[in-house]
Amino acid sequence: MYRLNENYLKLPGSYLFSGIAKKVAEFKEANPDRKVISLGIGDVTLPLVPAIISALHEAVDEMASPGTFKGYAPDLGYAFLRETIAAEDYRSRGCNISPDEIFISDGAKCDCANIQEIFSQDTRIAVCDPVYPVYVDSNVMAGRTGNYDPAAGTWSRVIYMPCTAENGFSPDFPDEDPGLIYLCFPNNPTGTTLTKDQLQDWVDYAIRIGAVIIYDAAYEAYISRDQVAHSIYECKGAESCAIEIRSFSKNAGFTGTRLGFTVVPKAIRCGEVSLHSLWARRHGTKYNGAPYIIQKAGAACYSREGKAQLKEQVALYMENARVIRQGLADCGYEVYGGIDAPYIWMKIPAGMTSWDFFDRLLTSAAVVGTPGSGFGPSGEGYFRLTAFGNKDDTKIAIDRIRLL
Repeated sequence: MYRLNENYLKLPGSYLFSGIAKKVAEFKEANPDRKVISLGIGDVTLPLVPAIISALHEAVDEMASPGTFKGYAPDLGYAFLRETIAAEDYRSRGCNISPDEIFISDGAKCDCANIQEIFSQDTRIAVCDPVYPVYVDSNVMAGRTGNYDPAAGTWSRVIYMPCTAENGFSPDFPDEDPGLIYLCFPNNPTGTTLTKDQLQDWVDYAIRIGAVIIYDAAYEAYISRDQVAHSIYECKGAESCAIEIRSFSKNAGFTGTRLGFTVVPKAIRCGEVSLHSLWARRHGTKYNGAPYIIQKAGAACYSREGKAQLKEQVALYMENARVIRQGLADCGYEVYGGIDAPYIWMKIPAGMTSWDFFDRLLTSAAVVGTPGSGFGPSGEGYFRLTAFGNKDDTKIAIDRIRLL
Protein backbone atom coordinates (compact mmCIF):
# COMPACT_ATOMS: atom_id res chain seq x y z
CA MET A 1 0.00 0.00 0.00
CA TYR A 2 1.29 3.43 -0.87
CA ARG A 3 1.90 6.12 1.73
CA LEU A 4 1.92 9.89 1.44
CA ASN A 5 4.83 12.22 1.98
CA GLU A 6 3.54 13.59 5.27
CA ASN A 7 5.61 16.74 4.92
CA TYR A 8 3.12 17.94 2.31
CA LEU A 9 0.37 17.64 4.90
CA LYS A 10 2.21 20.19 7.06
CA LEU A 11 1.75 22.95 4.49
CA PRO A 12 -0.78 25.44 5.89
CA GLY A 13 -3.67 26.32 3.58
CA SER A 14 -3.18 26.95 -0.11
CA TYR A 15 -0.35 28.67 -1.95
CA LEU A 16 -0.61 32.45 -1.36
CA PHE A 17 -1.41 33.44 -4.92
CA SER A 18 -3.93 30.62 -5.36
CA GLY A 19 -5.85 32.05 -2.41
CA ILE A 20 -5.77 35.51 -3.93
CA ALA A 21 -6.97 34.20 -7.29
CA LYS A 22 -9.93 32.49 -5.62
CA LYS A 23 -11.01 35.69 -3.82
CA VAL A 24 -10.70 37.74 -7.01
CA ALA A 25 -12.70 35.20 -9.03
CA GLU A 26 -15.50 35.27 -6.47
CA PHE A 27 -15.57 39.09 -6.53
CA LYS A 28 -15.70 39.20 -10.33
CA GLU A 29 -18.53 36.70 -10.42
CA ALA A 30 -20.52 38.77 -7.92
CA ASN A 31 -19.65 42.08 -9.61
CA PRO A 32 -19.55 41.45 -13.39
CA ASP A 33 -19.95 45.17 -14.19
CA ARG A 34 -16.84 46.29 -12.27
CA LYS A 35 -13.41 46.40 -13.89
CA VAL A 36 -10.86 44.80 -11.59
CA ILE A 37 -7.29 46.12 -11.89
CA SER A 38 -4.58 43.74 -10.73
CA LEU A 39 -1.47 45.13 -9.09
CA GLY A 40 -1.00 41.90 -7.21
CA ILE A 41 0.54 38.80 -8.74
CA GLY A 42 3.91 39.58 -10.32
CA ASP A 43 3.01 38.53 -13.87
CA VAL A 44 4.22 40.81 -16.64
CA THR A 45 1.72 42.40 -19.03
CA LEU A 46 3.76 43.76 -21.94
CA PRO A 47 4.19 41.45 -24.97
CA LEU A 48 7.47 39.90 -26.06
CA VAL A 49 9.63 42.43 -27.88
CA PRO A 50 10.22 42.19 -31.67
CA ALA A 51 13.77 40.80 -31.37
CA ILE A 52 12.47 37.87 -29.34
CA ILE A 53 9.53 37.25 -31.66
CA SER A 54 11.88 37.18 -34.66
CA ALA A 55 14.10 34.64 -32.93
CA LEU A 56 11.08 32.47 -32.12
CA HIS A 57 9.93 32.49 -35.74
CA GLU A 58 13.43 31.65 -36.94
CA ALA A 59 13.72 28.79 -34.47
CA VAL A 60 10.33 27.38 -35.47
CA ASP A 61 11.41 27.39 -39.13
CA GLU A 62 14.59 25.55 -38.14
CA MET A 63 12.51 22.86 -36.48
CA ALA A 64 10.76 22.25 -39.80
CA SER A 65 13.96 21.28 -41.64
CA PRO A 66 15.83 17.96 -41.26
CA GLY A 67 19.16 19.79 -41.34
CA THR A 68 18.37 22.16 -38.47
CA PHE A 69 15.83 20.19 -36.42
CA LYS A 70 16.68 19.90 -32.70
CA GLY A 71 15.54 17.19 -30.29
CA TYR A 72 16.39 16.99 -26.61
CA ALA A 73 18.38 19.95 -25.32
CA PRO A 74 21.78 19.27 -23.72
CA ASP A 75 21.63 18.76 -19.95
CA LEU A 76 23.22 22.10 -19.13
CA GLY A 77 21.48 23.92 -21.98
CA TYR A 78 22.72 24.94 -25.43
CA ALA A 79 26.28 26.26 -25.51
CA PHE A 80 25.28 29.32 -27.54
CA LEU A 81 23.05 30.54 -24.69
CA ARG A 82 25.37 29.61 -21.83
CA GLU A 83 28.33 31.31 -23.53
CA THR A 84 26.27 34.44 -24.15
CA ILE A 85 25.09 34.57 -20.54
CA ALA A 86 28.63 34.09 -19.22
CA ALA A 87 29.91 36.95 -21.38
CA GLU A 88 27.01 39.41 -21.01
CA ASP A 89 25.82 38.87 -17.45
CA TYR A 90 29.09 37.96 -15.75
CA ARG A 91 32.40 38.61 -17.49
CA SER A 92 31.20 42.07 -18.55
CA ARG A 93 30.83 42.85 -14.83
CA GLY A 94 34.15 41.34 -13.84
CA CYS A 95 32.64 38.10 -12.53
CA ASN A 96 34.66 34.94 -13.08
CA ILE A 97 31.84 32.63 -14.21
CA SER A 98 32.35 30.13 -17.03
CA PRO A 99 29.69 28.77 -19.40
CA ASP A 100 29.87 25.27 -17.93
CA GLU A 101 28.89 26.64 -14.51
CA ILE A 102 25.56 27.83 -15.95
CA PHE A 103 22.55 25.49 -15.98
CA ILE A 104 19.66 26.50 -18.25
CA SER A 105 16.21 25.70 -16.87
CA ASP A 106 12.52 26.27 -17.50
CA GLY A 107 12.32 29.04 -14.92
CA ALA A 108 13.75 30.44 -11.70
CA LYS A 109 10.78 29.33 -9.60
CA CYS A 110 11.54 25.67 -10.33
CA ASP A 111 15.21 26.12 -9.52
CA CYS A 112 14.43 28.01 -6.29
CA ALA A 113 12.28 25.08 -5.20
CA ASN A 114 14.56 22.29 -6.42
CA ILE A 115 18.03 23.48 -5.40
CA GLN A 116 17.44 22.39 -1.79
CA GLU A 117 17.41 18.75 -2.92
CA ILE A 118 21.20 18.55 -2.99
CA PHE A 119 21.47 19.42 0.71
CA SER A 120 20.92 17.15 3.71
CA GLN A 121 17.55 17.01 5.42
CA ASP A 122 18.96 18.35 8.70
CA THR A 123 20.40 21.50 7.07
CA ARG A 124 19.05 24.61 8.79
CA ILE A 125 17.81 27.34 6.45
CA ALA A 126 17.72 31.08 7.08
CA VAL A 127 15.31 33.30 5.19
CA CYS A 128 14.58 36.99 5.08
CA ASP A 129 11.22 37.81 6.61
CA PRO A 130 9.09 38.70 4.66
CA VAL A 131 10.10 36.25 1.94
CA TYR A 132 9.01 34.72 -1.37
CA PRO A 133 6.93 31.71 -0.19
CA VAL A 134 8.60 29.16 -2.48
CA TYR A 135 11.83 29.13 -0.44
CA VAL A 136 10.15 27.97 2.74
CA ASP A 137 7.42 25.84 1.15
CA SER A 138 9.90 23.74 -0.82
CA ASN A 139 11.89 23.06 2.35
CA VAL A 140 8.68 22.14 4.16
CA MET A 141 8.02 19.53 1.47
CA ALA A 142 11.54 18.19 2.02
CA GLY A 143 10.98 17.78 5.77
CA ARG A 144 13.56 20.35 6.76
CA THR A 145 11.48 22.98 8.60
CA GLY A 146 10.13 21.31 11.74
CA ASN A 147 6.69 22.14 13.07
CA TYR A 148 4.41 25.00 12.10
CA ASP A 149 3.08 27.48 14.66
CA PRO A 150 -0.18 28.88 13.22
CA ALA A 151 -0.34 31.71 15.75
CA ALA A 152 3.15 32.97 14.97
CA GLY A 153 3.16 31.92 11.31
CA THR A 154 6.62 30.38 11.71
CA TRP A 155 8.37 27.00 11.45
CA SER A 156 10.38 25.69 14.38
CA ARG A 157 13.56 24.88 12.42
CA VAL A 158 13.58 27.90 10.10
CA ILE A 159 15.79 30.82 11.06
CA TYR A 160 13.91 34.04 10.31
CA MET A 161 15.78 37.26 9.61
CA PRO A 162 13.32 40.18 9.96
CA CYS A 163 13.51 42.87 7.27
CA THR A 164 11.48 45.86 8.37
CA ALA A 165 11.56 49.64 8.26
CA GLU A 166 13.41 49.58 11.59
CA ASN A 167 16.49 47.90 10.07
CA GLY A 168 16.14 49.46 6.62
CA PHE A 169 14.89 46.14 5.22
CA SER A 170 18.45 44.82 5.51
CA PRO A 171 18.63 41.53 7.43
CA ASP A 172 20.94 41.17 10.40
CA PHE A 173 23.16 38.12 10.76
CA PRO A 174 21.16 35.47 12.65
CA ASP A 175 22.01 34.38 16.19
CA GLU A 176 22.12 30.75 15.02
CA ASP A 177 24.42 29.69 12.18
CA PRO A 178 22.45 28.28 9.23
CA GLY A 179 23.67 25.93 6.52
CA LEU A 180 21.64 27.61 3.75
CA ILE A 181 20.91 31.34 3.49
CA TYR A 182 18.25 32.54 1.06
CA LEU A 183 18.73 36.10 -0.16
CA CYS A 184 16.68 37.86 -2.84
CA PHE A 185 17.79 41.34 -3.95
CA PRO A 186 16.24 43.42 -5.37
CA ASN A 187 13.80 41.94 -2.92
CA ASN A 188 10.46 40.32 -3.47
CA PRO A 189 8.22 41.46 -1.80
CA THR A 190 9.68 44.66 -0.28
CA GLY A 191 11.28 46.06 -3.44
CA THR A 192 14.34 47.06 -1.44
CA THR A 193 18.03 46.38 -2.11
CA LEU A 194 21.41 45.87 -0.47
CA THR A 195 24.47 47.87 -1.42
CA LYS A 196 27.50 46.01 -2.75
CA ASP A 197 29.23 46.53 0.60
CA GLN A 198 26.26 45.06 2.47
CA LEU A 199 26.18 42.07 0.13
CA GLN A 200 29.93 41.59 0.57
CA ASP A 201 29.33 41.36 4.32
CA TRP A 202 26.94 38.45 3.70
CA VAL A 203 29.47 36.67 1.49
CA ASP A 204 32.14 37.10 4.17
CA TYR A 205 29.71 35.80 6.80
CA ALA A 206 28.80 32.72 4.73
CA ILE A 207 32.47 31.89 4.17
CA ARG A 208 33.19 32.34 7.89
CA ILE A 209 30.47 29.93 9.08
CA GLY A 210 30.66 27.50 6.15
CA ALA A 211 27.19 28.24 4.74
CA VAL A 212 25.91 28.43 1.16
CA ILE A 213 23.93 31.45 -0.06
CA ILE A 214 21.06 30.82 -2.48
CA TYR A 215 20.89 34.19 -4.22
CA ASP A 216 17.73 34.99 -6.18
CA ALA A 217 18.59 37.72 -8.71
CA ALA A 218 15.34 37.56 -10.70
CA TYR A 219 14.92 41.35 -10.62
CA GLU A 220 18.45 42.51 -11.39
CA ALA A 221 17.36 44.17 -14.66
CA TYR A 222 15.54 46.82 -12.62
CA ILE A 223 18.66 48.01 -10.81
CA SER A 224 19.55 51.60 -11.69
CA ARG A 225 21.99 52.65 -8.97
CA ASP A 226 25.72 51.93 -9.14
CA GLN A 227 25.98 50.97 -5.47
CA VAL A 228 23.68 47.97 -5.99
CA ALA A 229 25.22 44.76 -7.35
CA HIS A 230 23.59 43.01 -10.31
CA SER A 231 25.18 39.70 -9.30
CA ILE A 232 26.47 38.31 -6.03
CA TYR A 233 29.61 37.32 -7.93
CA GLU A 234 30.59 40.98 -7.97
CA CYS A 235 31.54 40.29 -4.35
CA LYS A 236 34.97 38.88 -3.52
CA GLY A 237 34.90 35.18 -2.70
CA ALA A 238 31.27 34.61 -3.73
CA GLU A 239 32.28 31.84 -6.17
CA SER A 240 33.15 29.69 -3.16
CA CYS A 241 29.86 30.07 -1.28
CA ALA A 242 27.01 31.35 -3.48
CA ILE A 243 24.57 29.83 -5.95
CA GLU A 244 22.78 32.42 -8.10
CA ILE A 245 19.37 31.94 -9.71
CA ARG A 246 18.17 34.12 -12.60
CA SER A 247 15.00 34.44 -14.63
CA PHE A 248 13.97 35.66 -18.08
CA SER A 249 10.43 36.20 -16.81
CA LYS A 250 10.63 39.69 -15.34
CA ASN A 251 13.34 41.22 -17.53
CA ALA A 252 12.09 39.81 -20.86
CA GLY A 253 8.47 38.76 -20.35
CA PHE A 254 9.02 34.98 -20.42
CA THR A 255 6.37 34.20 -17.80
CA GLY A 256 4.43 32.36 -20.52
CA THR A 257 7.41 30.88 -22.35
CA ARG A 258 9.50 29.86 -19.30
CA LEU A 259 13.26 30.23 -19.19
CA GLY A 260 15.80 30.74 -16.43
CA PHE A 261 19.19 29.57 -15.26
CA THR A 262 21.18 28.75 -12.17
CA VAL A 263 24.88 29.33 -11.64
CA VAL A 264 26.67 26.74 -9.51
CA PRO A 265 30.40 27.53 -9.41
CA LYS A 266 32.77 24.58 -9.29
CA ALA A 267 34.56 26.15 -6.32
CA ILE A 268 31.69 25.44 -3.92
CA ARG A 269 32.63 22.22 -2.17
CA CYS A 270 31.47 20.16 0.77
CA GLY A 271 34.64 18.32 1.69
CA GLU A 272 35.79 16.59 -1.47
CA VAL A 273 32.41 16.90 -3.22
CA SER A 274 31.61 19.70 -5.65
CA LEU A 275 28.07 21.04 -5.48
CA HIS A 276 28.38 21.66 -9.21
CA SER A 277 28.71 17.92 -9.82
CA LEU A 278 25.66 17.17 -7.66
CA TRP A 279 23.49 19.73 -9.43
CA ALA A 280 24.71 18.45 -12.80
CA ARG A 281 23.72 14.92 -11.80
CA ARG A 282 20.34 16.10 -10.59
CA HIS A 283 19.85 18.14 -13.76
CA GLY A 284 20.60 15.15 -15.96
CA THR A 285 18.17 12.91 -14.10
CA LYS A 286 15.18 15.13 -13.33
CA TYR A 287 15.17 17.89 -15.96
CA ASN A 288 13.75 17.69 -19.49
CA GLY A 289 15.32 20.94 -20.65
CA ALA A 290 13.98 24.23 -21.94
CA PRO A 291 13.20 23.69 -25.64
CA TYR A 292 15.60 24.86 -28.33
CA ILE A 293 13.00 27.38 -29.55
CA ILE A 294 12.86 29.05 -26.13
CA GLN A 295 16.63 29.04 -25.65
CA LYS A 296 17.03 30.66 -29.05
CA ALA A 297 14.60 33.36 -27.94
CA GLY A 298 16.61 33.77 -24.73
CA ALA A 299 19.79 34.42 -26.70
CA ALA A 300 17.97 37.16 -28.63
CA CYS A 301 17.61 39.09 -25.37
CA TYR A 302 21.35 39.79 -25.56
CA SER A 303 21.40 41.04 -29.14
CA ARG A 304 21.85 44.77 -29.67
CA GLU A 305 18.21 45.11 -30.72
CA GLY A 306 17.00 42.87 -27.90
CA LYS A 307 18.88 44.77 -25.20
CA ALA A 308 17.58 48.11 -26.46
CA GLN A 309 13.98 46.90 -26.68
CA LEU A 310 14.07 45.28 -23.24
CA LYS A 311 15.59 48.40 -21.70
CA GLU A 312 12.59 50.36 -23.00
CA GLN A 313 10.19 47.77 -21.60
CA VAL A 314 11.80 47.80 -18.16
CA ALA A 315 11.63 51.61 -18.21
CA LEU A 316 7.87 51.43 -18.83
CA TYR A 317 7.38 49.19 -15.80
CA MET A 318 9.58 51.44 -13.69
CA GLU A 319 7.44 54.42 -14.71
CA ASN A 320 4.49 52.49 -13.32
CA ALA A 321 6.49 51.97 -10.13
CA ARG A 322 7.11 55.71 -9.91
CA VAL A 323 3.40 56.45 -10.39
CA ILE A 324 2.43 53.97 -7.66
CA ARG A 325 5.12 55.07 -5.24
CA GLN A 326 4.44 58.79 -5.68
CA GLY A 327 0.67 58.35 -5.71
CA LEU A 328 0.68 56.40 -2.44
CA ALA A 329 3.07 58.88 -0.82
CA ASP A 330 0.75 61.72 -1.84
CA CYS A 331 -2.07 59.86 -0.08
CA GLY A 332 -0.03 59.79 3.12
CA TYR A 333 1.10 56.16 3.03
CA GLU A 334 4.61 55.13 4.02
CA VAL A 335 6.11 53.47 0.93
CA TYR A 336 9.31 51.56 0.23
CA GLY A 337 10.91 49.96 -2.82
CA GLY A 338 9.97 50.82 -6.38
CA ILE A 339 13.36 52.37 -7.23
CA ASP A 340 15.56 49.39 -8.14
CA ALA A 341 12.68 46.92 -8.25
CA PRO A 342 9.18 46.60 -9.75
CA TYR A 343 7.56 46.14 -6.32
CA ILE A 344 6.24 48.78 -3.93
CA TRP A 345 5.88 47.88 -0.26
CA MET A 346 3.38 50.05 1.58
CA LYS A 347 2.53 50.31 5.25
CA ILE A 348 -1.19 49.85 5.77
CA PRO A 349 -3.39 51.86 8.16
CA ALA A 350 -3.11 51.00 11.85
CA GLY A 351 -5.73 48.64 13.21
CA MET A 352 -6.04 46.61 10.01
CA THR A 353 -4.52 43.29 9.05
CA SER A 354 -3.01 42.97 5.60
CA TRP A 355 -5.90 40.68 4.57
CA ASP A 356 -8.37 43.29 5.88
CA PHE A 357 -6.68 45.82 3.60
CA PHE A 358 -6.77 43.36 0.70
CA ASP A 359 -10.53 42.95 1.12
CA ARG A 360 -11.07 46.71 1.45
CA LEU A 361 -9.00 47.42 -1.66
CA LEU A 362 -10.83 44.76 -3.67
CA THR A 363 -14.38 45.55 -2.58
CA SER A 364 -14.11 49.36 -2.45
CA ALA A 365 -11.68 50.08 -5.29
CA ALA A 366 -11.70 46.85 -7.36
CA VAL A 367 -7.90 46.83 -7.11
CA VAL A 368 -5.90 43.68 -6.31
CA GLY A 369 -2.68 43.67 -4.31
CA THR A 370 -0.86 41.13 -2.15
CA PRO A 371 -1.21 40.95 1.66
CA GLY A 372 2.16 41.29 3.36
CA SER A 373 1.39 38.54 5.87
CA GLY A 374 1.44 36.06 3.00
CA PHE A 375 5.21 36.54 2.86
CA GLY A 376 5.87 35.87 6.53
CA PRO A 377 5.19 37.22 10.02
CA SER A 378 7.18 40.43 9.52
CA GLY A 379 5.05 41.16 6.46
CA GLU A 380 1.99 41.83 8.60
CA GLY A 381 1.14 45.52 8.53
CA TYR A 382 2.40 45.86 4.96
CA PHE A 383 1.04 45.34 1.46
CA ARG A 384 2.73 44.69 -1.90
CA LEU A 385 1.79 46.35 -5.18
CA THR A 386 3.44 45.54 -8.49
CA ALA A 387 4.46 47.73 -11.41
CA PHE A 388 3.73 44.91 -13.89
CA GLY A 389 0.53 46.48 -15.13
CA ASN A 390 -0.97 48.49 -17.92
CA LYS A 391 0.11 52.15 -17.72
CA ASP A 392 -3.40 53.59 -17.91
CA ASP A 393 -4.83 51.00 -15.52
CA THR A 394 -2.06 51.72 -13.03
CA LYS A 395 -3.00 55.40 -12.97
CA ILE A 396 -6.68 54.51 -12.59
CA ALA A 397 -5.87 52.16 -9.71
CA ILE A 398 -3.98 54.86 -7.84
CA ASP A 399 -6.82 57.32 -8.39
CA ARG A 400 -9.20 54.77 -6.88
CA ILE A 401 -6.93 54.25 -3.89
CA ARG A 402 -6.89 58.02 -3.30
CA LEU A 403 -10.65 57.82 -2.70
CA LEU A 404 -10.48 55.14 -0.03
